[in-house]
Amino acid sequence: YYGDEEKTRETIDQDGWLHTGDVGEWTSTGALKIIDRMKHIFKLSQGKYIAPERLEDVYIRSSWVSQIFVDGISTEQSVVAIVIPDEDYVRKHFKSASTNAASFADLCKDAKLKETIFNDLYELAVKNKLHSYETLSNIYIHPELFSQNNGLLT
Repeated sequence: YYGDEEKTRETIDQDGWLHTGDVGEWTSTGALKIIDRMKHIFKLSQGKYIAPERLEDVYIRSSWVSQIFVDGISTEQSVVAIVIPDEDYVRKHFKSASTNAASFADLCKDAKLKETIFNDLYELAVKNKLHSYETLSNIYIHPELFSQNNGLLT
């Protein structure tokens, strides 16, 4: 960093290596493939790096989903998600005895709705050729959109 010695020391180590914050992997052809920025990814127990934004971009294509947050931890082999369903779409397409009378929060507790959304997300994973470790192993259905007001978004 021009004129900023401290930032330069943080970025270039004692051996002269430039630390960009990118994470990459070597392909079978010997090319370097950039996966994502270090601060945007996590690693699963089998050593696979996950870029959740890329997976969210796939799963958000579901008509059932208004918002989605994909996450995982280093002791597990797969990813999970918090899903906020699209209320209008759910009320129009989900067939349940209580669909019209139920509050949206109550609908989000319906195991059949969870199964319907989960199956749709699985189909998207297959259609987009996601690896097994990128395919959701479980979802949590939450009725309220992520926002700063409710503390679900920073």
